[in-house]
Amino acid sequence: MKPHLTFTLQSSNKKTGPMPVSTSDRKTCPTACPFYDAGCYAAYGPLGGMWKGLSAAGPDSTFKNGNGNVLTFGWQAFLKMVHKLDANAIWRHNQAGDLPGDDNTIDATALGELVKANKGKRGFTYTHKPMDNAANAAAVAKANANGFTINLSADNMSEADELAALNIGPVVVVLSDSISGNSKLHTPSGHRVVVCPATYRDDVTCKSCGLCQIATRKTIVGFPAHGAAKKKAAAIVAAL
Repeated sequence: MKPHLTFTLQSSNKKTGPMPVSTSDRKTCPTACPFYDAGCYAAYGPLGGMWKGLSAAGPDSTFKNGNGNVLTFGWQAFLKMVHKLDANAIWRHNQAGDLPGDDNTIDATALGELVKANKGKRGFTYTHKPMDNAANAAAVAKANANGFTINLSADNMSEADELAALNIGPVVVVLSDSISGNSKLHTPSGHRVVVCPATYRDDVTCKSCGLCQIATRKTIVGFPAHGAAKKKAAAIVAAL
């Protein structure tokens, strides 16, 4: 089953900045993700309420969120909107949710359609889908080679090294909530980890930074556990 989504052409999120942002329903999330049941930042606060409403709604419908209604889109309608974005536009796929496909498996056909719709744009996203699945890894590698950036999400420094060694895409990693500012960090194998500047600088957004959109980068981007569930997330990271 293809995901259904919301698509905001100009996000009001102060961290992403005024860029187009999509959200996919929760069925896209892999149960392999350690934050699936607890600790996911997207399950709390205003985003959590919106995500819950989206996940309960069907495609091409509406759901109430705050004082208004939010439109949902089926997969093909979403692709048409991506295709119509301005050339070279930077945009984020999935402020919540994951790549198309149920549970731990990527729908390679649907992902290929998204890569095609993104041609000439600078779309990027993150995935917790397991990369020990050869088909998943191949689909991600192909997307990164063809202009749609998929960051591999690691849950600790050791896993960041493992994902980097696959050489199929850039890597991000969850850090302890005690990390703040421009800390100098390295993985056990020596990969440099840069703390996301939007997490500690008010003058930086995803749109102005763009680091996560660079598919060829070798630097790993670190995100300190954050949001209402940051203590839960930090405890999961510590346990891993």
